[in-house]
Amino acid sequence: MKMSFRWYGESDPVSLEYISQIPGMRSIVSAVYDVKPGEVWPEESLAKMKKQCEDHGLVFDVVESIPVSEDIKLGRANRDELLEVYCENIRRCAKYGVKCVTYNFMPVFDWTRTQLDKKAADGSTSLVMYWDQLKGLDPLTDDINLPGWDASYTRDEIKKLFVAYGELGEEGLWKNLEIFLKKVMPVAEECGVVMAIHPDDPPYPIFGLPRIITCEENLDRMLAMYDSPANSLCLCTGSLGCAAFNNVPALVRKYSAMGRIGFMHIRNVKIMEDGSFEERAHLSGCGSLDMYEIVNALVETGFDGYVRPDHGRMIWGETGKPGYGLYDRALGAAYLNGLFEACEKARQK
Repeated sequence: MKMSFRWYGESDPVSLEYISQIPGMRSIVSAVYDVKPGEVWPEESLAKMKKQCEDHGLVFDVVESIPVSEDIKLGRANRDELLEVYCENIRRCAKYGVKCVTYNFMPVFDWTRTQLDKKAADGSTSLVMYWDQLKGLDPLTDDINLPGWDASYTRDEIKKLFVAYGELGEEGLWKNLEIFLKKVMPVAEECGVVMAIHPDDPPYPIFGLPRIITCEENLDRMLAMYDSPANSLCLCTGSLGCAAFNNVPALVRKYSAMGRIGFMHIRNVKIMEDGSFEERAHLSGCGSLDMYEIVNALVETGFDGYVRPDHGRMIWGETGKPGYGLYDRALGAAYLNGLFEACEKARQK
Protein backbone atom coordinates (compact mmCIF):
# COMPACT_ATOMS: atom_id res chain seq x y z
CA MET A 1 0.00 0.00 0.00
CA LYS A 2 1.26 3.46 -0.90
CA MET A 3 -0.23 6.24 1.23
CA SER A 4 -0.90 9.45 -0.68
CA PHE A 5 -2.37 12.91 -0.19
CA ARG A 6 -4.08 15.24 -2.62
CA TRP A 7 -2.39 18.59 -3.18
CA TYR A 8 -3.79 21.40 -5.31
CA GLY A 9 -0.48 23.00 -6.17
CA GLU A 10 1.04 26.24 -4.99
CA SER A 11 -2.36 27.82 -4.39
CA ASP A 12 -3.26 25.07 -1.89
CA PRO A 13 -3.27 26.39 1.70
CA VAL A 14 -1.99 22.95 2.75
CA SER A 15 1.74 22.98 2.04
CA LEU A 16 3.97 20.11 0.94
CA GLU A 17 5.99 20.75 4.10
CA TYR A 18 2.96 19.98 6.27
CA ILE A 19 1.96 16.96 4.18
CA SER A 20 5.47 15.52 4.50
CA GLN A 21 5.10 15.58 8.30
CA ILE A 22 2.21 13.09 8.25
CA PRO A 23 3.65 9.71 9.34
CA GLY A 24 3.81 7.15 6.55
CA MET A 25 3.06 9.65 3.77
CA ARG A 26 4.67 8.70 0.46
CA SER A 27 2.96 10.08 -2.63
CA ILE A 28 1.42 13.32 -3.82
CA VAL A 29 -1.75 13.28 -5.90
CA SER A 30 -2.06 16.36 -8.07
CA ALA A 31 -2.58 17.74 -11.57
CA VAL A 32 -1.91 20.71 -13.83
CA TYR A 33 -4.79 22.97 -12.83
CA ASP A 34 -4.17 26.02 -15.01
CA VAL A 35 -4.81 24.28 -18.35
CA LYS A 36 -8.32 23.82 -19.70
CA PRO A 37 -9.69 20.33 -20.53
CA GLY A 38 -8.71 19.39 -24.06
CA GLU A 39 -5.34 21.19 -23.97
CA VAL A 40 -1.85 19.70 -23.67
CA TRP A 41 -0.16 19.95 -20.28
CA PRO A 42 3.18 21.83 -20.38
CA GLU A 43 6.13 19.61 -19.53
CA GLU A 44 7.55 22.48 -17.49
CA SER A 45 4.59 22.28 -15.11
CA LEU A 46 5.00 18.54 -14.61
CA ALA A 47 8.76 18.83 -14.10
CA LYS A 48 8.29 21.60 -11.54
CA MET A 49 5.71 19.62 -9.58
CA LYS A 50 7.94 16.55 -9.57
CA LYS A 51 10.86 18.57 -8.16
CA GLN A 52 8.70 20.35 -5.56
CA CYS A 53 7.54 16.99 -4.22
CA GLU A 54 11.01 15.47 -4.23
CA ASP A 55 12.37 18.49 -2.35
CA HIS A 56 9.99 17.52 0.49
CA GLY A 57 10.77 13.80 0.41
CA LEU A 58 7.57 12.97 -1.47
CA VAL A 59 6.85 11.30 -4.81
CA PHE A 60 4.61 12.82 -7.48
CA ASP A 61 3.32 9.65 -9.12
CA VAL A 62 -0.48 9.97 -9.12
CA VAL A 63 -2.46 12.40 -11.25
CA GLU A 64 -5.98 13.33 -10.27
CA SER A 65 -7.28 14.00 -12.78
CA ILE A 66 -6.80 14.43 -16.50
CA PRO A 67 -10.30 15.75 -17.22
CA VAL A 68 -12.31 14.14 -20.01
CA SER A 69 -13.99 16.89 -22.01
CA GLU A 70 -17.73 16.94 -22.52
CA ASP A 71 -17.14 16.66 -26.29
CA ILE A 72 -15.48 13.27 -25.78
CA LYS A 73 -18.28 12.08 -23.51
CA LEU A 74 -20.88 13.27 -26.00
CA GLY A 75 -19.01 11.90 -29.02
CA ARG A 76 -18.94 15.19 -30.90
CA ALA A 77 -17.11 15.89 -34.17
CA ASN A 78 -13.85 16.96 -32.49
CA ARG A 79 -13.60 13.82 -30.37
CA ASP A 80 -10.65 12.27 -32.25
CA GLU A 81 -8.59 15.44 -31.92
CA LEU A 82 -9.33 15.63 -28.20
CA LEU A 83 -8.47 11.96 -27.70
CA GLU A 84 -5.05 12.58 -29.28
CA VAL A 85 -4.47 15.40 -26.79
CA TYR A 86 -5.57 13.14 -23.95
CA CYS A 87 -3.10 10.44 -25.01
CA GLU A 88 -0.31 13.00 -25.24
CA ASN A 89 -1.03 14.09 -21.68
CA ILE A 90 -0.71 10.48 -20.51
CA ARG A 91 2.66 10.24 -22.25
CA ARG A 92 3.86 13.46 -20.66
CA CYS A 93 2.74 12.41 -17.19
CA ALA A 94 4.53 9.09 -17.57
CA LYS A 95 7.72 10.88 -18.65
CA TYR A 96 7.81 12.59 -15.26
CA GLY A 97 7.18 9.48 -13.20
CA VAL A 98 3.40 9.27 -12.95
CA LYS A 99 2.18 5.68 -12.55
CA CYS A 100 -1.55 6.20 -11.99
CA VAL A 101 -4.00 8.60 -13.65
CA THR A 102 -7.56 9.02 -12.43
CA TYR A 103 -10.44 10.33 -14.49
CA ASN A 104 -14.21 10.17 -14.57
CA PHE A 105 -16.97 9.89 -17.14
CA MET A 106 -19.62 11.86 -15.26
CA PRO A 107 -21.74 14.16 -17.40
CA VAL A 108 -21.41 17.90 -16.74
CA PHE A 109 -20.49 17.74 -13.01
CA ASP A 110 -17.82 15.72 -11.22
CA TRP A 111 -19.84 15.53 -8.02
CA THR A 112 -23.00 16.89 -6.49
CA ARG A 113 -23.59 18.16 -2.96
CA THR A 114 -26.20 20.54 -1.60
CA GLN A 115 -24.02 22.06 1.13
CA LEU A 116 -20.27 22.26 1.78
CA ASP A 117 -20.33 23.47 5.37
CA LYS A 118 -23.00 21.54 7.23
CA LYS A 119 -22.26 22.08 10.91
CA ALA A 120 -22.26 19.07 13.20
CA ALA A 121 -23.01 19.07 16.90
CA ASP A 122 -19.28 19.12 17.69
CA GLY A 123 -18.73 22.26 15.59
CA SER A 124 -17.00 20.57 12.66
CA THR A 125 -18.33 21.12 9.14
CA SER A 126 -18.57 18.76 6.19
CA LEU A 127 -20.07 18.14 2.75
CA VAL A 128 -23.62 16.77 2.56
CA MET A 129 -26.31 15.98 0.03
CA TYR A 130 -29.90 16.28 1.22
CA TRP A 131 -32.69 15.28 -1.13
CA ASP A 132 -35.11 17.77 0.38
CA GLN A 133 -32.80 20.58 -0.79
CA LEU A 134 -33.06 19.29 -4.37
CA LYS A 135 -36.83 18.90 -4.49
CA GLY A 136 -38.57 21.06 -7.05
CA LEU A 137 -35.38 22.17 -8.80
CA ASP A 138 -35.18 21.85 -12.59
CA PRO A 139 -31.91 22.70 -14.41
CA LEU A 140 -33.84 23.46 -17.59
CA THR A 141 -35.97 26.16 -15.97
CA ASP A 142 -34.14 27.20 -12.78
CA ASP A 143 -30.83 28.99 -12.37
CA ILE A 144 -29.15 26.26 -10.32
CA ASN A 145 -25.64 26.62 -8.91
CA LEU A 146 -25.01 23.75 -6.53
CA PRO A 147 -21.71 23.26 -4.70
CA GLY A 148 -19.25 21.29 -6.81
CA TRP A 149 -20.74 22.39 -10.12
CA ASP A 150 -18.41 24.07 -12.59
CA ALA A 151 -19.09 27.79 -12.28
CA SER A 152 -17.52 28.41 -15.71
CA TYR A 153 -20.68 27.15 -17.40
CA THR A 154 -23.31 29.74 -18.21
CA ARG A 155 -26.95 28.96 -17.53
CA ASP A 156 -27.55 28.54 -21.26
CA GLU A 157 -24.57 26.19 -21.63
CA ILE A 158 -25.81 24.02 -18.78
CA LYS A 159 -29.24 23.77 -20.36
CA LYS A 160 -27.71 22.72 -23.70
CA LEU A 161 -25.58 20.07 -22.00
CA PHE A 162 -28.59 18.65 -20.14
CA VAL A 163 -30.50 18.43 -23.43
CA ALA A 164 -27.54 16.81 -25.19
CA TYR A 165 -27.08 14.17 -22.51
CA GLY A 166 -30.81 13.53 -22.40
CA GLU A 167 -30.71 12.73 -26.11
CA LEU A 168 -27.54 10.64 -25.71
CA GLY A 169 -28.87 8.50 -22.83
CA GLU A 170 -27.05 5.82 -20.86
CA GLU A 171 -26.33 3.53 -23.82
CA GLY A 172 -24.92 6.41 -25.81
CA LEU A 173 -22.65 7.29 -22.90
CA TRP A 174 -21.55 3.65 -22.63
CA LYS A 175 -20.69 3.64 -26.34
CA ASN A 176 -18.58 6.77 -26.01
CA LEU A 177 -16.81 5.37 -22.94
CA GLU A 178 -15.87 2.27 -24.92
CA ILE A 179 -14.43 4.42 -27.72
CA PHE A 180 -12.43 6.35 -25.11
CA LEU A 181 -11.09 3.18 -23.49
CA LYS A 182 -10.02 1.56 -26.76
CA LYS A 183 -8.12 4.69 -27.76
CA VAL A 184 -6.52 5.54 -24.44
CA MET A 185 -5.69 2.18 -22.84
CA PRO A 186 -3.08 1.02 -25.39
CA VAL A 187 -1.19 4.27 -24.76
CA ALA A 188 -1.41 3.74 -20.99
CA GLU A 189 -0.08 0.19 -21.39
CA GLU A 190 2.86 1.43 -23.47
CA CYS A 191 3.67 4.04 -20.83
CA GLY A 192 3.29 1.77 -17.80
CA VAL A 193 0.41 3.86 -16.49
CA VAL A 194 -2.71 2.55 -14.75
CA MET A 195 -5.88 4.45 -15.68
CA ALA A 196 -8.28 4.50 -12.73
CA ILE A 197 -11.89 5.56 -13.36
CA HIS A 198 -13.67 7.27 -10.48
CA PRO A 199 -17.25 6.20 -9.71
CA ASP A 200 -20.10 8.61 -10.25
CA ASP A 201 -20.68 10.71 -7.17
CA PRO A 202 -23.37 10.00 -6.11
CA PRO A 203 -23.83 6.74 -8.06
CA TYR A 204 -27.35 7.39 -9.32
CA PRO A 205 -28.99 9.90 -11.69
CA ILE A 206 -29.23 13.53 -10.67
CA PHE A 207 -31.73 15.66 -12.60
CA GLY A 208 -31.98 12.91 -15.21
CA LEU A 209 -28.33 12.97 -16.27
CA PRO A 210 -27.11 9.47 -17.21
CA ARG A 211 -24.83 7.81 -14.68
CA ILE A 212 -23.02 4.60 -15.58
CA ILE A 213 -20.13 3.97 -13.13
CA THR A 214 -22.43 3.20 -10.25
CA CYS A 215 -22.62 -0.46 -9.14
CA GLU A 216 -21.07 -3.91 -9.45
CA GLU A 217 -22.86 -4.78 -12.70
CA ASN A 218 -21.68 -1.57 -14.34
CA LEU A 219 -18.14 -1.83 -12.98
CA ASP A 220 -17.95 -5.32 -14.50
CA ARG A 221 -19.22 -3.98 -17.82
CA MET A 222 -16.64 -1.18 -17.87
CA LEU A 223 -13.71 -3.46 -17.01
CA ALA A 224 -14.75 -5.98 -19.66
CA MET A 225 -14.68 -3.32 -22.38
CA TYR A 226 -10.87 -3.39 -22.28
CA ASP A 227 -9.54 -6.34 -20.33
CA SER A 228 -6.19 -5.11 -19.07
CA PRO A 229 -4.65 -4.15 -15.72
CA ALA A 230 -4.25 -0.68 -17.22
CA ASN A 231 -8.04 -0.39 -17.25
CA SER A 232 -8.63 -0.08 -13.55
CA LEU A 233 -10.79 1.45 -10.84
CA CYS A 234 -10.33 4.39 -8.56
CA LEU A 235 -12.55 2.76 -5.97
CA CYS A 236 -13.97 5.58 -3.88
CA THR A 237 -15.65 4.16 -0.80
CA GLY A 238 -17.58 7.37 -0.19
CA SER A 239 -18.94 7.64 -3.73
CA LEU A 240 -20.06 4.02 -4.02
CA GLY A 241 -20.88 3.84 -0.31
CA CYS A 242 -23.44 6.65 -0.29
CA ALA A 243 -25.85 4.24 -2.01
CA ALA A 244 -27.14 1.44 0.20
CA PHE A 245 -27.28 -0.99 -2.74
CA ASN A 246 -23.46 -1.10 -2.87
CA ASN A 247 -21.68 -3.51 -0.51
CA VAL A 248 -18.38 -1.66 -0.42
CA PRO A 249 -16.18 -4.23 1.40
CA ALA A 250 -17.39 -6.92 -1.04
CA LEU A 251 -16.63 -4.69 -4.03
CA VAL A 252 -13.18 -3.91 -2.67
CA ARG A 253 -12.41 -7.60 -2.11
CA LYS A 254 -13.65 -8.62 -5.55
CA TYR A 255 -11.82 -6.03 -7.62
CA SER A 256 -8.65 -6.05 -5.55
CA ALA A 257 -8.43 -9.84 -5.98
CA MET A 258 -8.78 -9.27 -9.73
CA GLY A 259 -5.92 -6.75 -9.66
CA ARG A 260 -8.19 -4.06 -11.03
CA ILE A 261 -7.99 -1.36 -8.35
CA GLY A 262 -5.33 1.20 -9.12
CA PHE A 263 -6.28 3.73 -6.49
CA MET A 264 -8.36 3.68 -3.30
CA HIS A 265 -10.16 6.77 -2.04
CA ILE A 266 -11.12 5.86 1.51
CA ARG A 267 -13.66 7.93 3.42
CA ASN A 268 -16.81 7.39 5.45
CA VAL A 269 -20.37 8.57 4.86
CA LYS A 270 -23.58 8.36 6.84
CA ILE A 271 -26.61 7.33 4.78
CA MET A 272 -29.86 8.85 6.01
CA GLU A 273 -33.29 7.18 5.89
CA ASP A 274 -34.35 9.03 2.72
CA GLY A 275 -31.10 8.25 0.88
CA SER A 276 -29.48 11.58 1.67
CA PHE A 277 -25.95 11.38 3.02
CA GLU A 278 -23.41 13.24 5.10
CA GLU A 279 -19.64 12.98 4.87
CA ARG A 280 -18.24 11.96 8.23
CA ALA A 281 -14.93 11.35 10.00
CA HIS A 282 -13.01 8.30 8.73
CA LEU A 283 -13.60 6.18 11.87
CA SER A 284 -16.03 3.30 11.22
CA GLY A 285 -18.31 4.28 14.07
CA CYS A 286 -18.85 7.75 12.63
CA GLY A 287 -20.66 6.59 9.49
CA SER A 288 -22.30 3.74 7.60
CA LEU A 289 -19.13 2.08 6.27
CA ASP A 290 -16.92 -0.47 7.98
CA MET A 291 -13.39 0.85 7.46
CA TYR A 292 -11.83 -2.21 9.07
CA GLU A 293 -13.53 -4.58 6.64
CA ILE A 294 -12.54 -2.39 3.69
CA VAL A 295 -8.88 -2.30 4.71
CA ASN A 296 -8.87 -5.98 5.66
CA ALA A 297 -10.19 -6.87 2.20
CA LEU A 298 -7.31 -4.94 0.65
CA VAL A 299 -4.71 -6.61 2.85
CA GLU A 300 -6.06 -10.13 2.34
CA THR A 301 -6.04 -9.68 -1.44
CA GLY A 302 -2.48 -8.32 -1.52
CA PHE A 303 -3.34 -4.80 -2.65
CA ASP A 304 -0.20 -2.77 -3.37
CA GLY A 305 -1.69 0.29 -5.07
CA TYR A 306 -2.29 3.83 -3.93
CA VAL A 307 -4.51 4.87 -1.02
CA ARG A 308 -5.51 8.33 0.09
CA PRO A 309 -7.68 9.63 2.90
CA ASP A 310 -10.48 11.24 0.96
CA HIS A 311 -12.59 14.24 1.93
CA GLY A 312 -12.20 15.37 5.50
CA ARG A 313 -14.24 17.59 7.76
CA MET A 314 -13.07 21.09 8.61
CA ILE A 315 -12.05 20.89 12.27
CA TRP A 316 -10.15 22.88 14.92
CA GLY A 317 -11.02 26.20 13.27
CA GLU A 318 -9.28 25.40 10.01
CA THR A 319 -10.44 27.20 6.88
CA GLY A 320 -9.73 26.36 3.26
CA LYS A 321 -11.03 24.24 0.41
CA PRO A 322 -14.06 22.29 1.71
CA GLY A 323 -13.21 18.63 2.17
CA TYR A 324 -9.50 19.25 1.67
CA GLY A 325 -8.20 20.71 4.89
CA LEU A 326 -5.07 19.32 6.52
CA TYR A 327 -6.15 18.26 9.98
CA ASP A 328 -8.96 15.78 9.41
CA ARG A 329 -7.31 14.20 6.39
CA ALA A 330 -4.11 13.80 8.41
CA LEU A 331 -6.15 12.08 11.12
CA GLY A 332 -7.67 9.89 8.40
CA ALA A 333 -4.23 8.92 7.10
CA ALA A 334 -3.05 8.01 10.60
CA TYR A 335 -6.20 5.95 11.20
CA LEU A 336 -5.84 4.12 7.89
CA ASN A 337 -2.16 3.43 8.51
CA GLY A 338 -3.13 1.91 11.85
CA LEU A 339 -5.76 -0.30 10.26
CA PHE A 340 -3.33 -1.50 7.59
CA GLU A 341 -0.66 -2.30 10.17
CA ALA A 342 -3.12 -4.21 12.37
CA CYS A 343 -4.54 -6.20 9.46
CA GLU A 344 -1.10 -7.01 8.09
CA LYS A 345 0.23 -8.18 11.45
CA ALA A 346 -2.87 -10.28 12.08
CA ARG A 347 -2.15 -12.21 8.88
CA GLN A 348 1.42 -12.92 10.01
CA LYS A 349 0.30 -14.81 13.11
